[in-house]
Amino acid sequence: MSMKQTPKNIAIIGSGLVGSLLAIYLKRLGHSITVFDRRPDIRVIEFSGRSINLAMSNRGWKALREVGLEDEIKKIGIPLDKRAMHVIGQPEYFQKYGKEGEAIWSISRGVLNRKMIDLAEKEGVVFRFEQRVWDINLPEAKIYTGETEKSEWQEHQFDIVFGCDGAFSRVRHKMQRRSRFDYSQDFIDVGYKELTIPPNEDGSHKLDKHSFHIWPRGKFMLIAMPNLDGSFTCTLFMPFEGEVSFESITNEAEAKAFFTRYFPNVMQVIDDLLVYFFKNPTSAMVTMKCYPWTYWDKVALVGDSAHAVVPFYGQGMNAGFEDIYELNKIIDRYGDDWELIFRTYEKVRKPNADAIAELSYRNFMEMSSKTANPKFLLQKKIEKHFASKHPDRWIPTYSRVTFSDRPYVDALAIGDAQEAIMRQVMQIPDIESKWDSMEVEQRMLELL
Repeated sequence: MSMKQTPKNIAIIGSGLVGSLLAIYLKRLGHSITVFDRRPDIRVIEFSGRSINLAMSNRGWKALREVGLEDEIKKIGIPLDKRAMHVIGQPEYFQKYGKEGEAIWSISRGVLNRKMIDLAEKEGVVFRFEQRVWDINLPEAKIYTGETEKSEWQEHQFDIVFGCDGAFSRVRHKMQRRSRFDYSQDFIDVGYKELTIPPNEDGSHKLDKHSFHIWPRGKFMLIAMPNLDGSFTCTLFMPFEGEVSFESITNEAEAKAFFTRYFPNVMQVIDDLLVYFFKNPTSAMVTMKCYPWTYWDKVALVGDSAHAVVPFYGQGMNAGFEDIYELNKIIDRYGDDWELIFRTYEKVRKPNADAIAELSYRNFMEMSSKTANPKFLLQKKIEKHFASKHPDRWIPTYSRVTFSDRPYVDALAIGDAQEAIMRQVMQIPDIESKWDSMEVEQRMLELL
């Protein structure tokens, strides 16, 4: 039985993906919603070259399905059912992601965000762009906007304020000054830069269009995801400093030498590559954790403002959308008791946010260091072989995160248990020669 809520006047700070989806959910519950964003309306400006294409997977789709938007959004995505690996000196090879029919969807962040704002406006959500929120009075749910920090501010009174304003959230910044508020941010020493592979003359894709393309090179790597217009959005991940790093490439000649050496097959297709290389910013990546996520029955953080993660599992948006889905279920249970709603929401979501942060960080370590390690590759081969024979007994962590909506906490715990089993299996004498034998299979079944 669903509890009816008394309509409230709600502000959402941030018109990104999470802010605009949350606006749709809350509007459907009968609240009046105003979204504030310090940036201009992204529907009328050029996009800035800082967006990794999104990988929408099960959790994200589930949150969209709940408000009837899944089919609408699928029109602007491309399903990717496999990885395409580009290793130097080897032909390109493909790795299926999951079982038949399982795919992640490549969606341009800009295209999706514009669409979500349109959809929210259709529902009657009010957007106020180029409105900088400088301060927030937490106990009274008042926000203050103005041209500059020094100018005169306008006060806006609300019943509830949601902070959906990203990893460097203004709303959270204000909460950080409360007593006993835990907060940490942790940058990795790898940055990223966006590049573009243009379409063929006839508008078709230059590489396989249903693959997530990866050029693993140890400490650095390039990825590419397809767009509807035939182009690919590429992201180069590389250390900021060091021997091969963003710092070490200072001019066009060095950039050209770098791509020719490490990405020979891309060098031919990336148009104006060197122009983009120096034009687009090098962006940093951060893991941000905090607690609590809410203040009384007045203020709550959702998405990156509560739990920013590094992008190596493609779960940032999916996790934020899952926050909204779960929050909605809790609202359904507790009606007008916003204090209980908020307390329950942060208790349910915080452990899962910590788990996906850990998984994403580990995936970064794995991608950058282990993909070239023969022992690691053999271990993955054994796991795959075993999983194909016992699909119900051994689900890879990747599938638990990406193609399931069970809690992230479970994916992490079961992944750790499987890793412990594999540590023992890899100790079996002559494992290289008998990796696919009955003996190894029996041993794994025993350990399970």
